Amino acid sequence: MSKIQTISRVLELGIVPVVRAESADQAIEYCKGLLDGGINTLEVTFTIPNAIEVFQRIQKELPADTLLGAGTVLDPTTARLAIMNGAKFIVSPSFDKEVAKMCNIYNIPYMPGCVTPAEMLEAYKYGVDIIKLFPGSLPGPSYVKAIHGPYPHFQIMPTGGVSLENIKEWFEAGVVAVGAGSNLVKGSREEIAQKSKEYLEKIAEVRK
Repeated sequence: MSKIQTISRVLELGIVPVVRAESADQAIEYCKGLLDGGINTLEVTFTIPNAIEVFQRIQKELPADTLLGAGTVLDPTTARLAIMNGAKFIVSPSFDKEVAKMCNIYNIPYMPGCVTPAEMLEAYKYGVDIIKLFPGSLPGPSYVKAIHGPYPHFQIMPTGGVSLENIKEWFEAGVVAVGAGSNLVKGSREEIAQKSKEYLEKIAEVRK
């Protein structure tokens, strides 16, 4: 899958679930719940014990069209390790030049966490296509409108503080997608599947 195709998949779905878990088995169960609910793009974080095992199991146990991304990537070594184990996009809590360079070498989208205009501009200079506004709860939706004043072309995806209750505000402010953590990826497989459907329905409603 090319970089453009990956970005298109993310933008089309409109949501990137952040999968954090206490074990590989729990992570796989969470992923299955998301897929049951129609979300087939997954950000599997390196905070999960044996995260690489999760990557490998996803490729063996889940449908081939599952779009796997790696989250909480802090350095280029981890980025390369994730890419070599099937990650099609890389997400970080903050911007790192060396991680950006590594992703560029492999033509993989990099979504770093940024807050200030200076951070966002620096990320774009290194080939970033989608900015992860993190934590989104800090500036709020109105901040996206402010950023789009001088930088209307910035594609922003808030993570942290996104919920079913405020997702409409985020999209109306101009975000291209949202990242959803514990508000979505928590509970039983059935509960996550139900919440996934609700998130997708809300996004479809807002985009009409």
